[in-house]
Amino acid sequence: MRDFRDAKLMAKALRQALAGREITLTHSETLEIVARQFGFDQWNILAARLDEADASPGNIDIEPPIPIFRIFDIDKAMEFYCGFLGFRLDWKHRFGDQFPLYCQVSRGSMLLHLSEHSGDASPGARAFVPVSGVRAFQAELVGKNYRYMKPGLEEAPWGLEMQVVDPFNNRITFCERC
Repeated sequence: MRDFRDAKLMAKALRQALAGREITLTHSETLEIVARQFGFDQWNILAARLDEADASPGNIDIEPPIPIFRIFDIDKAMEFYCGFLGFRLDWKHRFGDQFPLYCQVSRGSMLLHLSEHSGDASPGARAFVPVSGVRAFQAELVGKNYRYMKPGLEEAPWGLEMQVVDPFNNRITFCERC
């Protein structure tokens, strides 16, 4: 078990399984049962121990990287990423009113940072993104009739690829592996 979220998922699965047998328990009650299964008197004790274990120096968990793409025009970036690609704007940050924008956009589990800061990234960067359903994604994008791009599909030895290029020459290759 990686962290307390896994224990919560166990409690949720237990609750659903019992509900299927017409046994009704609250989520709190199933959390307490899971804690006792791991030898703890209370859920709070188990959660604290899992947090301690997760924070221990020997516990290394490397997450997927988040690419940073340099942008020069916020409206064009939002039109491309949110309008065309279907990402959503998660958050944005500026150090002040007249400072460059730094923001995060996402679609599904893909996160991407966009930055107007000159030192954060160079224009013309590239990200390779494994996907499933690349044909449907390509059809969705072509169906939007975006005036600046109609991406195609290309067979590569490692999978079926669709490449998009943003207004700042940053490229994303979406690839459905063979």
